[in-house]
Amino acid sequence: MPSIDTSSREASAAPRHQRLYINVDHVATVRQARRGREPDPVLAARLCEDAGADGITAHLREDRRHILDDDVERLAREVRTVFNLEMALTEEMVALAVRLRPHQVTLVPERREEVTTEGGLDVTRDTARLRDGLARLADAGIRTSLFIDPEPSAVDRSRELGAAAIELHTGRYAHGDERALAALVSAADRGAAIGLFVHAGHGLTVENVGPVAAILAIEELNIGHSIVSRAIFVGLREAVAEMRRAMDAARRP
Repeated sequence: MPSIDTSSREASAAPRHQRLYINVDHVATVRQARRGREPDPVLAARLCEDAGADGITAHLREDRRHILDDDVERLAREVRTVFNLEMALTEEMVALAVRLRPHQVTLVPERREEVTTEGGLDVTRDTARLRDGLARLADAGIRTSLFIDPEPSAVDRSRELGAAAIELHTGRYAHGDERALAALVSAADRGAAIGLFVHAGHGLTVENVGPVAAILAIEELNIGHSIVSRAIFVGLREAVAEMRRAMDAARRP
């Protein structure tokens, strides 16, 4: 990946410690291959917390391809750090979130035919519904976030809609687009400047996380697939620890 100056903001303008949230979806993917009980994503979440994760993320998809309703119920009860629920903006999902009250809800786009989330939420469509959904979640005491592409217009619109945070889609960067890192830096700085909490995620690995982790405006990374994949070889605790070390090394002055 190309290098780029990620120090455009003063160090004091963003936290030096960058939060690491582990997405446990793909632990459930392995379980659902046999429709059995193992491996348990809730147990995986506990191990990730023991290894130093600052939070746990799970995406309850409408087709329930990996995480199931019971997983979300248990995660909401048993996560000891904080729980970030990813979901589409549907009445069913909003009602579930309002009942369970996770620490954070991240609204994401969802298409049933996609293998994984392919891009950011289109915040120019259904804006009244987006605004209402964000307000309902916030009224329930839930921190709200929108998963968006790193574009200035999407950042500004997220603030106008009432989101507390944005999660920048890092997929283009992870797939080697040389322009994507500059876009992430710009979008992150813009989000922080207008009062948004800035997160990032998608496709990040130990090998490519450094330049993204070095962006001071980004307070939180959501990482799942690469950690679950690495855990097959070194175990979940070490996979989390490896990512934590890579992130911390990138944040050092």
